[in-house]
Amino acid sequence: MSIKILLDESEIPRQWYNLAADLPTPMQPPLGPDGNPLTPESLSAIFPMNLIEQEVSTERWIDIPEEVLNILYRWRPSPLRRAVFLEKALGTPAKIFYKDESVSPAGSHKPNTAVPQAWYNKQFGTKTLTTETGAGQWGCALSFASSLIGLTCKVFMVRISFDQKPFRKTMMETWGGKCVASPSQETESGRRFLKENPDTPGSLGIAISEAVEAAASDKSGSTKYSLGSVLNHVMLHQTIIGLEAKKQLAKAGIKKPDIVIGCAGGGSNFAGIAFPFINDKINGEQIEIIPVEPTSCPTLTKGIFTYDFGDTAGLTPLLPMHTLGHNFVPEPIHAGGLRYHGMSPLVSQAVVEGLCAPRAIPQTECYNAAIQWARTEGIVVAPESSHAVAATIQEALKAKEEGKEKVILMNLSGHGHMDLLGYSKFLNGELSDHTLEQEKIDRTEHELDTLPKAQVNKSGKW
Repeated sequence: MSIKILLDESEIPRQWYNLAADLPTPMQPPLGPDGNPLTPESLSAIFPMNLIEQEVSTERWIDIPEEVLNILYRWRPSPLRRAVFLEKALGTPAKIFYKDESVSPAGSHKPNTAVPQAWYNKQFGTKTLTTETGAGQWGCALSFASSLIGLTCKVFMVRISFDQKPFRKTMMETWGGKCVASPSQETESGRRFLKENPDTPGSLGIAISEAVEAAASDKSGSTKYSLGSVLNHVMLHQTIIGLEAKKQLAKAGIKKPDIVIGCAGGGSNFAGIAFPFINDKINGEQIEIIPVEPTSCPTLTKGIFTYDFGDTAGLTPLLPMHTLGHNFVPEPIHAGGLRYHGMSPLVSQAVVEGLCAPRAIPQTECYNAAIQWARTEGIVVAPESSHAVAATIQEALKAKEEGKEKVILMNLSGHGHMDLLGYSKFLNGELSDHTLEQEKIDRTEHELDTLPKAQVNKSGKW
């Protein structure tokens, strides 16, 4: 029995898969401040046109440039592993496979989009990229990609993660990136947030506001903004994960998984593993697809599907998505990459359509799952990935109760070597769970009343 299923470099996917081509009910367009649909040109202040073309594309397959593949070969194709040691510990009849995205130089799935984004920006003539980061995985990935491709990179890191994970900043600086805590004194929006709340832990929404402002304020046009999740072209680039997984499962003699699981913050690693299988589900396959999020930031399970800003200051377009409100500041949990108020519009529409079944899990259950994983499979996973591990264990135990052999496919989005403070606090009994109160969700719904409403359009097939 193989516990590592590898692809040769010649077998790497040469195209990305675009779910926008196949959704039964098309997504609604992003809107400008006036409530009218945005044109590609209106996005050009912060994004290069070659990426805007991918953002609005409805082509099913988009070629991966050879130059991008030549960089991805540093770690791709990534291994598909079977979690035989966890299976044995659980006594489950389920077969658990996981895509190991921790093998990238930055330690997560994020370089899958950082590299093409940096490359397309370089082709367009961009000199500097600005971005935000939560736990630091994205900031590290973009610093890494910018270094290889010859761009400078500035990262606004959510303050609570900046304080909790100082070595992430060191990683970024090693690759030449500049990392500042957000909110900062470097932007007008950052100064305003600090004035309103000097002790704020920060949020991804605030950090996005700063990064967008920093890009838009460069009148030379040589600075562009880069986002590590949420947007369509980011989801597109990540589908290389699921496309590789399909080939690897076929090598193991498996036609399809029964269950596909990924953690979900803005949607990137979940989309990467899930979108190719959502296509199969649209075409008749029976597959349960589960995005997993924290109970303290339950965007998909308790959020409202409507138009909202992607950032706190309202500098971004209005996107049709599940949201907890752009003013929402989550609890300072250690899964910093899952502390985002919104969700990818593509993921949101897939959930509206019924193609995905989101689930929220408290952080102590996730850390317990991560400890069991480390003591069986050996990998210390990122706190974000621990949510996928927890759901995988839930499903494996369910298969045991039902006496059913199931194939579970999970995306392990990154390692937790830079996240050991969270593990230390958990092992010392210093972490507690938090569930978002309904009162806050009701208040968010009231706050969003002034913004356009997204239509809940679905085919009713699922």
